[in-house]
Amino acid sequence: MATVSLEYELSRTSRLGNREVNQDRLAVLERDGILLLVLGDGLGGKEGGELAAETLVKIASERFEHAALPVSNPEQFLFVTLKLAHAAVVKLGLRSDPPIHPATTAVLCLVQNGTAWWAHAGDSRFYLFRNGLSLYRTSDHSYVEELYQQGQLSLENRQDHPMRSYLTQCIGQTKKEPELTVSTGVKLQEDDVLLLCSDGLWEPLDDAQLGAVLSERPLKDSLDKLAERAEQNAYPYSDNVSAIALRVVRLRSRGEPAPAAKAPPRPRPADSLDRAIDEIERALDEYGHEMDEAGGSGPGR
Repeated sequence: MATVSLEYELSRTSRLGNREVNQDRLAVLERDGILLLVLGDGLGGKEGGELAAETLVKIASERFEHAALPVSNPEQFLFVTLKLAHAAVVKLGLRSDPPIHPATTAVLCLVQNGTAWWAHAGDSRFYLFRNGLSLYRTSDHSYVEELYQQGQLSLENRQDHPMRSYLTQCIGQTKKEPELTVSTGVKLQEDDVLLLCSDGLWEPLDDAQLGAVLSERPLKDSLDKLAERAEQNAYPYSDNVSAIALRVVRLRSRGEPAPAAKAPPRPRPADSLDRAIDEIERALDEYGHEMDEAGGSGPGR
């Protein structure tokens, strides 16, 4: 069992946008207080994109369901899960008649013992927001992102680049295994927000907008607001918009007592007693000067 329990607020959304088919798939899996979040964005330019994303979710779900918990090596667990998903998607395509080459992006996040690990392929993203700021964000496996990281493309020109949708890594498409990115574990803090999302959400918005809105409560309203804003900003070319968001409400070590209940308010005195006290205070105000002149010292203790 995990030694740190997690109380959390969670929301998810998946919208069609201006597309005819929603090829995004997502899942929230939980066992023994341990969470696995999964999101895949089927490649629209490839036949069977939604099948590839569904296969990713299926493989991740089966792996998590049969895993010994807590996961002893989270990084290896995520790495192997994505490798198995890749092999399953390729096999699915080759079994089709005629053969097809389905593909999907992938982003996974494992949360256990108050710590998060994530892995991805493609341009679906993982974010960790703290105090509204993007503390961690995956780097897209895309041609445009590589140009930007090499200093050959400005931030402003990324959006309009003709090859902005060209991915350098994905799950499926070819037999060659993708180069995956897997994080080390990051200790979570209360009020941290984890976000997994397809490019339909993050591309029309910036990180500052995402962090600011996700700081608002409740989380469902803030995620719905972001999805609507993404659709409006990209209209009439909005992609599918999908996301999972989790806010850390409380972290508690195993054996730590639950927060003490607040003491009930003390009962108010009866109305008759209230009136008696009021009468005494009025009398002191009215006759106090006479008592002083008589050398009185006021009520005794």
